[in-house]
Amino acid sequence: MTRKLQCALFDLDNTLYPQSCGLMHEIGRRINLYMVERLGIAPEEVGPRREALMHSHGTTLNGLRRVCEVDPDEYLDFVHDIPIGDYLGPSPELADMLRALPLRRVVFTNADAAHARRVLARLGVLGHFETVIDIHFLDFVNKPYRRAYHKALEFISVRPEECVLLEDSAVNIRPAMEMGMTTVMVGGDGADGAHHHIERVTEFARLLPELG
Repeated sequence: MTRKLQCALFDLDNTLYPQSCGLMHEIGRRINLYMVERLGIAPEEVGPRREALMHSHGTTLNGLRRVCEVDPDEYLDFVHDIPIGDYLGPSPELADMLRALPLRRVVFTNADAAHARRVLARLGVLGHFETVIDIHFLDFVNKPYRRAYHKALEFISVRPEECVLLEDSAVNIRPAMEMGMTTVMVGGDGADGAHHHIERVTEFARLLPELG
């Protein structure tokens, strides 16, 4: 590997598990419910409001923090109050891939660490990551803002060209590419601007000879 990759940064939701499991759909439903029940927003207004908040602030949470002054911990507890086991199970294939990966392994997510650890534990891969970089660590400056990427790289003490980012979001991949990271789109209809595309995260190991 000519670029001397040292670290793989893995997004969490819809990356380490397939979108088809429905977990993120349920989280989205809980976000909508929060906006209706806790903020009094009419159900028919929730969709357009979320879209506007995502466009202006990167995540619904950061938009609601600034516009409605919501308590982030209350919000995160509410939207992640989901029986994870109804959507995810152990993934020995993922565990084997991560165990054999000759790179440092870090989760880099806009969710909070509590949710991330529940997901990782349910997948059976919690012990295969050295740390979780979450929205609290990022001081709520989330992907796709460059400050989030710089803070993550500074924390793990690597340069952009030494990292590969695995993501399901083209918006989140773009800053990483501009900074010099290798990027891998997981799922979706194609690379969509990333260097590489795989359907499932467990296919990542086969890309290693090509990276760089």
